[in-house]
Amino acid sequence: MKYMFASDIHGSAYYCKKMLEAYEQEKAERLVLLGDILYHGPRNDLPKEYAPKEVIAMLNAKKNELYVVRGNCEAEVDQMVLEFPIMADYCIIMDGERTIYASHGHVYNENNLPPMKNGDIFIHGHTHVLRAEKKENYTILNPGSVSIPKEGNIPTYAILEDGVFSIRGFEGEIVKELELS
Repeated sequence: MKYMFASDIHGSAYYCKKMLEAYEQEKAERLVLLGDILYHGPRNDLPKEYAPKEVIAMLNAKKNELYVVRGNCEAEVDQMVLEFPIMADYCIIMDGERTIYASHGHVYNENNLPPMKNGDIFIHGHTHVLRAEKKENYTILNPGSVSIPKEGNIPTYAILEDGVFSIRGFEGEIVKELELS
């Protein structure tokens, strides 16, 4: 199974469109959104082409292809307009023998890991900083931010295919890659 991971759209119609174009080009089978979909949050500047209603329409059209977790900017009112579940703090994805624990990062994070077995993978967004690192007992991943990257990063998403996690920019460049096996 080929997965695409993306986080922190923050209501940007411009970057949501770029993300969905990348999803189609990558031919991924599922798009996993790691939260902060519609609202930009009080600490962030408005992202490029902030238009949550357009984001709603674009994502609702893909509702059957999405796995989504709640970010710290999601509220019940967001769930009222989105036609797919967004209020779970985490989701568990089985990728062959691998267990992937996906969360936004504001509840579960490196300082508060979910219950995981040795060798499991934890993926989150929230920090807007891309990451792919093997730790002693687990792997920690972050696709970065689609619309408001931080620490000098470009807007990114990630692909997981055949045991390789690659973080990519919207111009097709591979920013970081990690073999998970």
